Amino acid sequence: MKSYLLQAIRGITHNKSRTILTMLGIVIGIGTVVLVLGTGEGFKSYINAQVELFGSNTLSIETVIPASTKTRNANQNADTSPNLENNAGNNAVPITTLKNRDIEDIKNIQNVKNAYGAAIGQDIVSYRGTSKNLFIFGADASRFDIDKGTLLSGRPYTQEENRALAQVAILGHNVAVDLFGENDPLGRLIRVGNYNLEVIGVYEPRGGLGANDDNQIFIPLTTLQKKFLGIDYLFYGIVELYDGNKADETALDVEDILRRNHDITDPSKDDFSVNTQAQNLSTFNTILNAVTFLLIAIALISLVVGGVGVMNIMYVVVTERIGEIGLKKALGARNNDILFEFLIEAVILTLLGGIVGIIAGSGLTYLVAKLAQSFNFEWSFVVPLYGIILSVSVSMLTGIIFGVFPAINASKLNPIEALNKE
Repeated sequence: MKSYLLQAIRGITHNKSRTILTMLGIVIGIGTVVLVLGTGEGFKSYINAQVELFGSNTLSIETVIPASTKTRNANQNADTSPNLENNAGNNAVPITTLKNRDIEDIKNIQNVKNAYGAAIGQDIVSYRGTSKNLFIFGADASRFDIDKGTLLSGRPYTQEENRALAQVAILGHNVAVDLFGENDPLGRLIRVGNYNLEVIGVYEPRGGLGANDDNQIFIPLTTLQKKFLGIDYLFYGIVELYDGNKADETALDVEDILRRNHDITDPSKDDFSVNTQAQNLSTFNTILNAVTFLLIAIALISLVVGGVGVMNIMYVVVTERIGEIGLKKALGARNNDILFEFLIEAVILTLLGGIVGIIAGSGLTYLVAKLAQSFNFEWSFVVPLYGIILSVSVSMLTGIIFGVFPAINASKLNPIEALNKE
């Protein structure tokens, strides 16, 4: 075996520039695999950090069009009118059944620590000639006990202010900068639609999945409902749990309360959806894994191209060394000796390409992590061990598969014919 290795190394180092070019396809393929897997793991760490920011022991309640209503509307549209504009309008009807009463009843569930309902509007926000069209987020004061956002200055509004329809606002970080620059906005009055609101707080920049919060203003829920939107319903709700391990059971309790309050007996007619963070993460991971698989499949194409390059070069090497092969066989070398020599040379060639690809892919993954961190994303630099094992295994397998054909061709050469060709 030692002699095979020495012969293979001698063959690889004989023409260094050709060796490097041959390895290039392998390097690109393996590097891409490592980059995709490492970046995927980094993205997962970022998502997990964002989940912790918003609370890992929470449930979300969203309003949805009942499944039975969707089916009925679809059938009616198919039978009566092909007008796409009218069909779109059917799905635009808001669901108005989620109310403050639902949130108060949910707070009585044993495993529920706290809960709040929320609504969202949009209006022109202005201060001294500077105007922006912004989203306005309304929630009761319980939100400050659940969400993890930190105020840079000022204070949160209170439940008393929420009940009194107080005209107060907390600014997202970017909104404060856009409207006030370096000036202190606390105590100033901003114009929101037809109302003047006193600025009582400014959020620290959140970035990441909370980046939208940086470009919103936050006001008491009842103020938004009564003065701006003219509604009495909620867009969604957030429920905080004492024990996150009982999230699934608590979600069932929440569903029971909502069905009772909304007079629903058939689950297919639910006008809400209750989701745990585990379900949200599972959905995300499913999507991420599908994208990762697709990208790896694309990377494998470059590995196949690289493998074909290895095979072609090995055929060239066999042709160049045909005299050497003939001499060795004339001196007693067996077919297997020639086969192993060229096969090992192909495996070493692809293995070296795999190692260089792992180093290059890891370097690029590190750069991606640093770039993400420079934008304040909580992104970890991770090169998963299974990715390295997969890369090494694939590179060696590539060498074996694409090296075996030239190696067999070399081993079957007739020594007399080989010497004559030389």
